[in-house]
Amino acid sequence: MLEELKSNSLTPNDIDLSAAELYLNRELSAIEFNFRVLDQAKRANVPLLERLRYLCISSTNLDEFFEIRVAGVNQKITIGIESSGPDGITPSNLLSEIRTKVLELVEEQYRILNDELLPDLEKENIRFIRRGQWNANQAKWLRKFFDESLLPVLSPMGLDPAHPFPRIQNKGLCFIINLKGKDAFGRDSGKAVIQAPRSLPEIVQLPPEDEGNGPGDFVFLSSIIHAFVDDLFHGMKIEALYQFRLTRNSDLMFDEEEVDDLAHAMEGQLLSRRYGDVVRLEVASECPAEMVAYLVKTLHLKDEYLYLVNGPVNLARLTKICDIDGHSDLKFPPYSPKLPAKLSVNADIFKVLNKNDILIHHPFESFTPVVDFLRQAAKDPNVLAIKQTLYRTGPDSNIVDALVLASEAGKEVTVVIEIRARFDEADNIALANRLQAAGSQVVYGVVGFKTHVKMAMIVRREGKKLRRYVHLGTGNYHHKTARLYTDYGLFTSDKYIGEDVHNVFMQLTSLGKVSTLHKLIQSPFSMHKLMIEKINREADNAAKGKPARIITKMNSLIEPKIIEALYRASIAGVKIDLIIRGMCRLRPNIPGVSENIHVRSIVGRFLEHTRAMYFHNDGTPEVFCSSADWMERNFFQRVELCFPIESAKLAELLTQQLECYLEDNTQAWVLQSDGSYERIIEDKPEKRYSVQEALMMDLSC
Repeated sequence: MLEELKSNSLTPNDIDLSAAELYLNRELSAIEFNFRVLDQAKRANVPLLERLRYLCISSTNLDEFFEIRVAGVNQKITIGIESSGPDGITPSNLLSEIRTKVLELVEEQYRILNDELLPDLEKENIRFIRRGQWNANQAKWLRKFFDESLLPVLSPMGLDPAHPFPRIQNKGLCFIINLKGKDAFGRDSGKAVIQAPRSLPEIVQLPPEDEGNGPGDFVFLSSIIHAFVDDLFHGMKIEALYQFRLTRNSDLMFDEEEVDDLAHAMEGQLLSRRYGDVVRLEVASECPAEMVAYLVKTLHLKDEYLYLVNGPVNLARLTKICDIDGHSDLKFPPYSPKLPAKLSVNADIFKVLNKNDILIHHPFESFTPVVDFLRQAAKDPNVLAIKQTLYRTGPDSNIVDALVLASEAGKEVTVVIEIRARFDEADNIALANRLQAAGSQVVYGVVGFKTHVKMAMIVRREGKKLRRYVHLGTGNYHHKTARLYTDYGLFTSDKYIGEDVHNVFMQLTSLGKVSTLHKLIQSPFSMHKLMIEKINREADNAAKGKPARIITKMNSLIEPKIIEALYRASIAGVKIDLIIRGMCRLRPNIPGVSENIHVRSIVGRFLEHTRAMYFHNDGTPEVFCSSADWMERNFFQRVELCFPIESAKLAELLTQQLECYLEDNTQAWVLQSDGSYERIIEDKPEKRYSVQEALMMDLSC
């Protein structure tokens, strides 16, 4: 069909907008995002330790990609599902395409590490000392470290019929060893396995005060074990030792409707995450072919699960180096977020909200007002109740501190905690226990639907009336990520929004039905339908010759019916700009279908996480923020809210900021119709524009 479109032999009425040729694959799109992250590790204008951090992020992202996305594809193949998604790629073919792209990504990761980052770090006196380079003092200190800190906790496993290959934990550092000689019982030995306990540091700093050591000298744990492994096998000879690591399926699976206590069931599932089905085997590239074959066979894996790596099997461990003290010249300059102007003049947030809505753009503006919102409520004798949703909050949360303070002060505190937030389940269970101990009412959302909405509501007595104050956000209530992720947060005392938030909380806690909301748009009920209606309205206006425009900014765009609506709008002549950080199934620039759609991704110092939408609406613009991306799960499997920015001044500011993202020519990548991305490169220094840098200096860009 694409060839027919290029030849203009099809009219708009002939085009099947659900055709597979019009859709990119979400998994391959996710890998493309990782290439964009990794590109930051190559940029000379990025500080050296931040370049290393981007490399580590790309490695962590890839781990999660295998744990969740590749695991899901494998499961489909295992149970015989060969049906394809909107893009028409079957699971078997997709797995092959994933491997091709990941091999390319992994090769580039290790090339950057070995050829660029490690030599540049050494020039800055941050060195990884190899075994052959240890001087006598270093070898002595490391011998003592091994004897006192490693030897007591290492448990080598000789392999024979009585000692089968051990269960290997997910993403743990392991070693396969070739042995020669007889063991203590006179048997010929062959192979052994060592698992490095997670309690051990995978990178060890040599004491800077010792003679011969530099201020940034480090040794890999693997090098230390390699040097002294003979002590674990007395009387036998170590012929060879090689690193390997397994990645396992980490998606938690259980029938929520069949359990009586969701938190208790979740705690039981967390242990199983360590030993899910293997989805990837990483082995040091110098490992001999016969040893690699032994691992593949013993672990009952297919050859395509194997990835040979030219260096440490877990690049993410290098994150520790990114955060070492000193070396400020190798990191991004410190940045102090601003306070919103109205709150910098008047710290009483309730008085300010009586007169104005406040829109905060993190991290360019501080997260402190969000915490102060709850702290002031906890101490205010006129506040009767606080209600809050928590999705990812972190183990040391000042938000939770404020809620505990409110509970202890006698406020009615209700917290909806989503304990199924992937990889944060244990932290969320601990937070729930802490809040319950303080007297808060805690519920775990809705069975079958994740509670992903970000909202807080304070009920305050003012004279003879009660007034609701609300915060709605696009990101999590996490004070650390608020300094790293871009997000919007709206404070308002609008009567109708307050009623809507109250009704959604009642729905989450009592499970009763919610009457029609006044201003908010909710998933899984109305958001999908209304977003399509707003897109179609722009298409109708364009068909009538009226100006029509859509700008959206979010993390992912993959829901097929939304994409079909965007295609129809493009065909009608709507100018559409999509700022999509990560996965995107839509193919732009297809003649006759999406030539009016432009897709870009911004990758910079901060992780772009805002979800915002602009619809021209025949000259009466509508501007929204949302907790939801345009994905199937957000529309149909989660509780989400989309909220309007009704203040003309705030709506104009947000729209201006979206336009600024479209002007970026230093951190922007443009999606091509084949699914690849091209980085925008502005050669003239005087014309270079970074939206993140502009926002750090001035919120009006």
